[in-house]
Amino acid sequence: MTFAYPFTLLFIAVTVALSWAAFNNRKLADRLVLWPPAISRNHQYDRLLGYGFLHAEPSHLLFNMLTLFFFGRGIEPAMAAISGSVWTFPLFYLSALVISILPSYFRNQKNPNYFSLGASGAVEAVVFAYILLQPWSLIFVFFLPLPAFLYAIGYVAYSVWMDKRGGDRINHGAHLAGAAYGVMFMLCMQPRVAGFFLQQLLHPNFGGLL
Repeated sequence: MTFAYPFTLLFIAVTVALSWAAFNNRKLADRLVLWPPAISRNHQYDRLLGYGFLHAEPSHLLFNMLTLFFFGRGIEPAMAAISGSVWTFPLFYLSALVISILPSYFRNQKNPNYFSLGASGAVEAVVFAYILLQPWSLIFVFFLPLPAFLYAIGYVAYSVWMDKRGGDRINHGAHLAGAAYGVMFMLCMQPRVAGFFLQQLLHPNFGGLL
């Protein structure tokens, strides 16, 4: 049996395994979590990737991995078809982990009390890359179906507001950076995606369902 999205499944498996192990292994969690002094002083640059394979709690892990599964299984084969290489998606996902956290890292580079973990930034990159190809797919928000492009608008507005407000211990800046990177990666990979996206917007089609 073959799958059209093997790397999506691989990333989910590795993330679940490492996150679950770190729930009961403080030493592992401390080694992988994004902690700026460990990068600037000890040059542990692997934390720019490792943090994305950890999660704070099972519900955090479940939400991110379900989202990655539903959107990854759509965008992974699409990226392979557009680029002609099956390695495009893993390159995209891993680079999204790094790019999405860099703004937060640089803002907190000298803050020894700052920590960040979770795949949310990279997952949002996957979501927004998918939305460029299927803007009318229905995304369920609090059990209500919403066209994907409207979800994107609302999500960005909410994330900008919460990033400025702060206080909820969620890295909204990483979510925004990941979403922007997902769009930019798709457009750099294939500029004609922009025209395709606009064409799709003008021709509503609610056939896609996530």
